[in-house]
Amino acid sequence: MSDIFDDIPVRNDLQTIGFYNLENLFDITKSEHTNDYDFLPTSVKRWTPKRYDNKLRKLSYAISNIGKRETGKNPAIVGLAEVENAKVIQDLINYKHLQGYNYGFVHYDSPDERGIDVALIYDKAVFEVLHSETYSVLLRDDDGSPDYTRDILLVSGKLDGERVHVIVTHWSSRREGQKETEFKRMASSNKVLDIILKLKQENDDARIIVMGDFNDEPDNISIKNLVNNCGLYNPMETLRSYSRGTTYHHRKWNLFDQIMFTTNYFKSSNNEFEFFKANIFDEDFLKTFSGRYKGSPFRTYVGKKYNGGYSDHFPVYAIFKL
Repeated sequence: MSDIFDDIPVRNDLQTIGFYNLENLFDITKSEHTNDYDFLPTSVKRWTPKRYDNKLRKLSYAISNIGKRETGKNPAIVGLAEVENAKVIQDLINYKHLQGYNYGFVHYDSPDERGIDVALIYDKAVFEVLHSETYSVLLRDDDGSPDYTRDILLVSGKLDGERVHVIVTHWSSRREGQKETEFKRMASSNKVLDIILKLKQENDDARIIVMGDFNDEPDNISIKNLVNNCGLYNPMETLRSYSRGTTYHHRKWNLFDQIMFTTNYFKSSNNEFEFFKANIFDEDFLKTFSGRYKGSPFRTYVGKKYNGGYSDHFPVYAIFKL
C-alpha cells in the first residue's frame, strides 16, 4: 500500500493520540490460559499464518495513518483493545508500516475470559513512560460467580516533556442486552472515576486522557458519570450522527469508541498542549466497499466467515497543539 497522506507537511506543533479496537488480534498458537479456540489454524474460522499476516499488514497501515491528514506524521500514542498478548503487539509494531517509527508498548495480561486485553503503543521519540499499572473491575454474574473482564490500564508519562496520564479501557459488551448489562459498564465507569480522583488528589491540575471502547454512547449514564463527576470534556458528543459512528450493528451506527480529557487542555499557555480537534478515523480504505454493509467498517470476520478486512471498529483520535 502506498501512503495516502505522503504529501502532507509535518506539523511538529501537533501530536495525535488515538484509540483502536483491533477486533480479536490473536496469534495462531494455543494459549494455556485463555479461550482462544476460535483463533487457531484448526478452528472453524481457520485462523492461519497468512490471515494473521494480512491482519497485521492492514492494522499497521491504518495505525500509521491515524491523524496524518492533519499532522503529516504517525500518531504519538495509540490505545488498543482486543489484543491477545504481548507477542501480537510486538508483531504489530514490527510490521513494515510501523517498524520505522520506533514504537514501544505497555501491556499486562488481564483475567478476561476470552484473553483479550487493552494496551498502549507509543512513539518513543516523543513519549516517555514513567509509570504504568492496571486496575481490575470486580463483576459477578447472576449466580454470584465472578465475571472476569478486561483490566483498566493507566500509563503516566511525558509527551514532548509534558506530564500526562492516559487511561485505556474496554467495557463489558451489550451482548445480553443494553439494560441487562448496564451495571457492568457502570462498575467500570466508577473504577475509572476512582483512578481519576486519585490522580487529582496527587495533583489537582493533573492532565488526564481517558480512551476506550466503552460499549456505550456519549449520552449514556456510564459516560455522563465521568464527564459530570470528573470534569472531563468529551469531543465525541458532537461527532455521532445517524450516518456516522465507529461500529455498525443492526443497521445502526454506534459511537462506542471515545476519547475524553480533562478541561485543562483548554487552558491557553505558550508551552502546554491544548486540544485542537477530534475525529473518527473513517477513511474510505477502512470501509466495506460494496454490498448491503457498504460504508461500514471492513471487518476481519463476519460471524465465522473470513472477510479479510481490518476491524469491526473505526479508530478515533484527538489532536493536541503546542
